[in-house]
Amino acid sequence: MSSIRTPDGSRVYNPLLQPDLRLMLSENDELGLQQFCEVLNPVIVSEVLQGLGPADVWRVLSSIGIERQAEIFELIEPSQQIELVGAIDRQHLSQLVEAMSPDDRVDLLEHMDEEQLEALLPLIAQAERDEIRKMLSYPDNSAGSIMTTEYASLPENISVGEALSRLRQQAPDRETIYYVFMLDEARHLRGVITLRELILARPGVSLADVMRRDLISANVEDDQEVVAKLIARFDLLALPILDDQSRLVGIVTHDDVLDVVQEEAIEDAYRQSAIQPFEHGYLSTPLLTIAWKRGVWLLVLSVMALGTATAVRAFGGTETDTSGSANTNWLDWFLPLVLASGGNTGSQSATLVIRTMAMATLSRRDMWRIAYRELLTGAILGLSLAVFSWGALQLLFGRDWMQAGVVGLTISLVVTMGSVTGSLLPMFFEWLGMDPALMSNPLISSLSDILGVVIYFSVAMALL
Repeated sequence: MSSIRTPDGSRVYNPLLQPDLRLMLSENDELGLQQFCEVLNPVIVSEVLQGLGPADVWRVLSSIGIERQAEIFELIEPSQQIELVGAIDRQHLSQLVEAMSPDDRVDLLEHMDEEQLEALLPLIAQAERDEIRKMLSYPDNSAGSIMTTEYASLPENISVGEALSRLRQQAPDRETIYYVFMLDEARHLRGVITLRELILARPGVSLADVMRRDLISANVEDDQEVVAKLIARFDLLALPILDDQSRLVGIVTHDDVLDVVQEEAIEDAYRQSAIQPFEHGYLSTPLLTIAWKRGVWLLVLSVMALGTATAVRAFGGTETDTSGSANTNWLDWFLPLVLASGGNTGSQSATLVIRTMAMATLSRRDMWRIAYRELLTGAILGLSLAVFSWGALQLLFGRDWMQAGVVGLTISLVVTMGSVTGSLLPMFFEWLGMDPALMSNPLISSLSDILGVVIYFSVAMALL
């Protein structure tokens, strides 16, 4: 099932596209496949192709020219791109890579292993190959890693009329022509003029007389966040990127910055919920990787909760009642540990699911898949934290194995419950037609606290 977004941001699901596409594949309808790829928006085509295997995807893409193939391929998720790369011959791949825009091309090559890369590069034209190696040499998350070299440039000593004539020749091969950069023979940036200013200027006037010299630029090694802030601050469509000799080496366009801002926002949201950011999307990331990136922080938070237990024990009095018989006051020491484990896990799950729903279009099958993955992840995290707590309570607090087992078993149940609850509730809210973000972390934590208390003392009553 695929979807599109209306102007107001709401999702409109179209369940007919993929079944129709599969029917065209089964009937070998080449004309239908071609029209599907050429008539529909490339974004929609890329979304529908996510539900197909690599062989079927290439059957669809092979019905169109290499330029359109590249346009659609650039919009496919990186993990699926790598699967598709392994399913075609190197000659086809080299043509596809040459047709891609420089920044998207580098993103793909960065995800390929070294052996694949070395086998591919000799098949690419020398000029493209040199540019690829140069762009791959820039640091990750730098301006150089997200820029494109397809910019419009002219010398400053020509007239406006000649400039427009040259610009018409450059336009088909440039990502944007709204900014035209004036360069000297050594490619030093001398000035810039917008397409609007160029059209409104008198044809006989020299570019040097109408171009702007107060330039906003960034260095090729500046962090991508610096670039994003400059474009936002000065309301630019593109930002020139210079090397250490002040030579123009590329530009970063506003659409690339939107990707950067989105990526940084996702990373910040993950870190705020104690999750190490993922390299790929949630559904494309292996289950054990998700458990590891979440479990490290849950373990740190559990250690801090044990500090809370120590403080509660220090101010909680003795473990015997007035009659001298043993009691279960010690259970109160570890209540913060139990509640924190469930609440933190639920917040993690809610954050992951809400971000996934905001960034991708989910079918009913995807939602069940998310719930199943969260159940397994919760079980893995719950068992790991239970073993850690079981050992820590015996070593640090002098509990016997049964008492420590009560806390450990409760943590295992609460963490699993928190993971499932945190994933299902946002999807339930969307099913009701409400904003999933309403199922915020504080609400998830409150629900986890209520269920955590019930589970904790129920387990204690049953086992003790």
